[in-house]
Amino acid sequence: MGYVLGKEGFSDLVSALLKDYRIFAPVLKKGAGRFTDVDCVIYDEISDASEIELEKKSDYASKEFLLPLSETLLYFTEEEVKEADLCDKPVLIFGRSCDLNGLKRLDQIYLENGLAKDPFYKRRRDLIKTVLIGCGKSFDNCFCVSMDSNKYEEGYAFSVDLIDGEIHSNVLDKNFEGFFKAASGITESDVTPRFVTENDVKVEIPDEIPGRIITDELWDEYTTRCINCGRCNFVCPTCTCYTMQDVFYSDNGRVGERRRVAASCMVDGYTDVAGGGQYRRKNGERMRFKVLHKISDFKKRFGYQMCVGCGRCDDICPEYISFSNIINKVNDAVKKEVNS
Repeated sequence: MGYVLGKEGFSDLVSALLKDYRIFAPVLKKGAGRFTDVDCVIYDEISDASEIELEKKSDYASKEFLLPLSETLLYFTEEEVKEADLCDKPVLIFGRSCDLNGLKRLDQIYLENGLAKDPFYKRRRDLIKTVLIGCGKSFDNCFCVSMDSNKYEEGYAFSVDLIDGEIHSNVLDKNFEGFFKAASGITESDVTPRFVTENDVKVEIPDEIPGRIITDELWDEYTTRCINCGRCNFVCPTCTCYTMQDVFYSDNGRVGERRRVAASCMVDGYTDVAGGGQYRRKNGERMRFKVLHKISDFKKRFGYQMCVGCGRCDDICPEYISFSNIINKVNDAVKKEVNS
């Protein structure tokens, strides 16, 4: 079932949904970018439909409800351990196809990557229903078509497409039809969410990447160019790495909390081991690890690519390093080896 709503009708819809759901969506933050006169689109909990940004590409991914930058998992005292409370109100997350495909990758890592499911991730994931934001055009640096993540056709509750000032929605979850029908000025219509069909940026990933690629000179460039800030990881919809921190409230270390904190394979300290050892000391080695994990290792395990081609890593890199260019350089290096 499809519906078309005006601005007032969409406001009615969101207001009704907020009674039953917490809603996380892209929000434009004025002056919150890297400079005081630069805006930033981030995911945040909204309280009104007017806050939702449907036209601009978000600078950060939709994963932050599932994977907060810092999350207290449990509290401990000398006598007991208590799991941190979590609001159990259901959650709606608005995301484009790349973001919702990104959630699939997160599920694969946290729920299907071993004998046990991550309970802290699962309790958040069980609260979520997704809302698809249609994409009428490709944004700068996007290469989602090459990564086969430009479409998300199943699994969302409903879609929203802003077209000529009106919201076009395709409703897949019948539980939401009542919310739509109660909105003012609504009309029924056949609605198909818009999907990007072509990007200016294209990548080609080799089917097989030989082990010798790890010593290729192509990685040396990033030892000097990359400043290991980790921004590419923190904005990525599919990066899942974290570290654990214990915060002690008492001198004896028996009262405090345990936190899961976002970490990055690109930053100092991530591969430190006991005795002062450090794997992947050079930035080029770290870049190699990240790239091959995204376009090779994950696929070997799960059968599809980890990267969703959103291009946010390219957008945020202060050194203008392009992940899509690196993929194509790897492809060229593999072709050269095969033909030599």
